[in-house]
Amino acid sequence: MGKLDEVKEHIGALKTYLTIIVAIVLASGAGVAKLYDDNNVALLFWLGIAVILIAIAVFILISKAMHNNIKKLKDL
Repeated sequence: MGKLDEVKEHIGALKTYLTIIVAIVLASGAGVAKLYDDNNVALLFWLGIAVILIAIAVFILISKAMHNNIKKLKDL
């Protein structure tokens, strides 16, 4: 496999990871919103908020890695 194909595959995998993280953020957001709507602001609510924040941070890191790989494609 050439270097170009390897970088393209890596970018494709990162896109898949980003999709999974977006799904996690949406699902957690829906759960947190439901807990808030039910006026059930307890430990599970705050854990949901923490999961959302961590997932957003991971999303940013993976996005940066994907953009760095896209920049590598220009050099190849």
